[in-house]
Amino acid sequence: MNILVIDLTHGGVKIAVSLAKKGKSVYCFDIYNTIKNIEKRMLDIYGIELIQLDDLKKFNGDLKVIYPIHLPLSNDEIKQYNPDLNYTFITHHDAVAEILNDWGKDINKIEVTGVKGKTSCVFMLKDILIDDNPLILSSLGALIYEDKKEIILQKNISITPANTKECIDLAYRLANPICGGEIKNQIYNCAIFESSLGVSGIGDVGLLTNIVEDYPIAKNKSSASIAKKQVFKCDIVCCEKESLDKYYSAIKHEKINSFSLNDKSSNLYAENIDYSLDETTAIIIYKDIKTKSGEVISGEMEIKTFAPGSHHVLNVLGVVETALSLNIDTGRIINGLRNYKGIPGRTNKKIIENSTIIEEINPGINTKAIEASINMLDNDSTYIISIGGDYGITCEEIDEDSVADLIDDIDEEIILTGDVGKSISKKVNKKIRYISDYKSVYNLAIETDRNLLFIYRSDYKTLSKR
Repeated sequence: MNILVIDLTHGGVKIAVSLAKKGKSVYCFDIYNTIKNIEKRMLDIYGIELIQLDDLKKFNGDLKVIYPIHLPLSNDEIKQYNPDLNYTFITHHDAVAEILNDWGKDINKIEVTGVKGKTSCVFMLKDILIDDNPLILSSLGALIYEDKKEIILQKNISITPANTKECIDLAYRLANPICGGEIKNQIYNCAIFESSLGVSGIGDVGLLTNIVEDYPIAKNKSSASIAKKQVFKCDIVCCEKESLDKYYSAIKHEKINSFSLNDKSSNLYAENIDYSLDETTAIIIYKDIKTKSGEVISGEMEIKTFAPGSHHVLNVLGVVETALSLNIDTGRIINGLRNYKGIPGRTNKKIIENSTIIEEINPGINTKAIEASINMLDNDSTYIISIGGDYGITCEEIDEDSVADLIDDIDEEIILTGDVGKSISKKVNKKIRYISDYKSVYNLAIETDRNLLFIYRSDYKTLSKR
C-alpha cells in the first residue's frame, strides 16, 4: 500500500519519516509550500518523494491518505484526482497513534485538549505527578522532569500530533546520547501531552477542558468541537459537563467522567469556593469516577491552589478528575495543587517593588477569557487593566468588536497595547489610553505604585511572552 502524507507544515515530515523507517512506501504533498531544505534532505534520505495531487493519476491499487484534521480539502476533492484508487483516510492524530501503538504500555499517559486552559492543566498535572518524572509536550515546550528538576528538550515546538512522537524521541536521545553506551530505560514514568485540535487517542485519560467557543477550522468546513471529538478515542475521557451535553451527547463510551462548576449532576464539582488572588480554596465532591484500575470511586477533598478566577477553578476540576481517573492518591493531588503557582509567561502572579502583577498571557485569549480575568479583580480600583496582543497566532482570531463593547461597559482604567490593542482602540466609543510597547505598561504600574492585570494575546514564537 502507498501512503500519502499531506501537510508538511504541521508535522507531516515527522510522520512520513517515521512510516518510512518502518519500510512503508511514503509520498508527501506540501500543500502550503513551506518545506525547509533540511526537511527536504530528510525526505530524500528515506526515499520519500514530494508529489502534487495531480500525480495521483499515475498510482494504482490502495492508497492511505494521512491528513491534518484542519485540512481545507475534503476526501472527495482528493479522490477526484484518481477515482479508481482504493482510498483509506486517516488523520495525523490517527497516524501518530498507529506509530506509537507499542509505546508506553507501562506508564500513565494523559492527553489534554480543549479550547481554553490546556497548558494550565498540563502544568497542574505536572505538579501532581512530579514524583513520576513526567515527560511533557505543551505550548511552552517539550520538557522532562528528573528528581523534580526541569530539563528542556526543545523550547520552540508546536503541539501538533506529530510532535507527540518528537517529544518521545527527544527524551530517548537524552537518555541515550549518540556517543554510545548501554541503552538505558526511559527516564520518565508518566507522560502528559497537550494537543490543539483533538488528541491521538494514546492516552489512558483524555482531558477535554471545554468548548467555550466552537470556532471554525478547515476553511469553515469543520469546527473545533468536531476536531476535539477525537478525545473519545482515549480509554477514559474527562470532559466538562456543559461541553459534553452540548456537543457529544450521542457519543457512546464506557468510561466518561464529567466535571462542572455549576452542574451538580456531573461526576465532579466544587462547593464553598473562596476565590483569592493569592490562594483559592474549595471543597471538591466526586462521585462514580471511573478509573484506570476498573474501580468506581466517590469522595471529597479540600484543595488550595492558585486559581484566582472561575475559569481557573474549572481547569482545577478537570485536573483533579483526570488524576482521580488514574487512581492517583488524594494526598498527592492536594499537595500538587498547593505547589502550583501558575505558569510564568501564562497565568501567574508576581510582585515587582510595590506592585502586584497578574499576567494572563495566552495565544487563545478571547472576549470571554478577558471578561473572566477582569471579574476576578472584584472591582479592585488599585489595578490598571492592560489588554493587547499579537496577530496570526492560532486558528481562533479575537473578536475585536466584542472586546471593544466589553471595554465600553466597564469602569476600570484600561490601557491598550500591542497590535491587537491598537486595532481595538479604534473601535471603542470612549477615550482609552494606548501604549505600543507592553513593557512600558509594566513600568507605568511600577512607577506609580499601581497593581496591574496584564491580559495579552501572545505569539507562540515570541518566547519572552509565553
